[in-house]
Amino acid sequence: MYSSVSANPLDDIEVPNNPSDGISHLEFSPKANHLIASSWDGQVRCWDIQQSGHIQLVGQQAHQAPVLDCGWHADGSKVFTGSCDRTAKLWDLSSNQCTTVAQHEAPISTVNWIQAPNYQLLMTGSWDKTLKFWDTRSPKPAITLSLLDRCYCADVVYPFAVVCTAQRGIQCYELGTQPTHFKNIDSVLKYQLRSVAIFRDKTEEPVGIAYGSIEGRIAVNYLRAGGSDKNDNFQFKCHRSQPAGQKTPDIYAVNDLAFHPVHHSVLASGGSDGHFSYWNINEHVKLPFPPADTKPQNQPISAIAFNTPGDIFAYAVSYDWSRGHTQYNPQLGNHIYLRQSEATATPGGKKGRKK
Repeated sequence: MYSSVSANPLDDIEVPNNPSDGISHLEFSPKANHLIASSWDGQVRCWDIQQSGHIQLVGQQAHQAPVLDCGWHADGSKVFTGSCDRTAKLWDLSSNQCTTVAQHEAPISTVNWIQAPNYQLLMTGSWDKTLKFWDTRSPKPAITLSLLDRCYCADVVYPFAVVCTAQRGIQCYELGTQPTHFKNIDSVLKYQLRSVAIFRDKTEEPVGIAYGSIEGRIAVNYLRAGGSDKNDNFQFKCHRSQPAGQKTPDIYAVNDLAFHPVHHSVLASGGSDGHFSYWNINEHVKLPFPPADTKPQNQPISAIAFNTPGDIFAYAVSYDWSRGHTQYNPQLGNHIYLRQSEATATPGGKKGRKK
């Protein structure tokens, strides 16, 4: 599939100095248009996206194994990374120094900073089936919690955290005065979960989660009763295609999810089909951009992110091995593209397609 289409069909702006192996995560700084990317080449990179349109590589740091996740400190001056070398590091951008701040007995798959009114901790999730919370000044975790299985993805929007594990586990935590287990959610999706994101309501309070699976579906689940006017949980199909003459559709993984930081009902998804889409979860519609006839990227979209104002959308085009080694083409490389976020143009999605 991937070799039959051209690169960058949307003619978006490409970030320079791209990773040399699969891109695992993208995230913008909460304070500036600085973008970080973690990748399977063992590196994390940071770019400064200037108003003039110039994009400059600020720097990069290395682990001894693939980097599965990266995230920002709340002040925008430090970056956290989690790696298959079983460590998490803190990268101070001002000094360009890296320090190991966490360790697990297996690869660290998620890193999330918690900025609470009375404490600040780094949350790390691992394939060793634990969730740990670290005061980065101490070599020992402040709190260790057991998970149902290996941690695959996580999100934090204070005062909530959510973790998705192997065997379709979903565990929710209240962060309050300290992190505590809140409840488990039974996944309505029948296949392995790949992505998760917490969403807010109009009052800026986190009220629910969206999670995606390898079977081209997304589910929306409210964390508390009464969290929505409609108070409805639902799921929908996505990232599928119906080739001519084929009775069954081709189905692709939902690799990443991101909610718009201003229009909280707008959800972006990136899939192994090489497409990204916008959805309005309140109206249950797919937004009409990019147009339905847009050609896919020549590889899967492995990660997506909005900047803090919500006017820039970043997406990574990188092979995710979902179609096995026979579909891997190293000549296609790995790419990060930037585009103006259409989600700011039609937040209501009234011209979208009902799902």
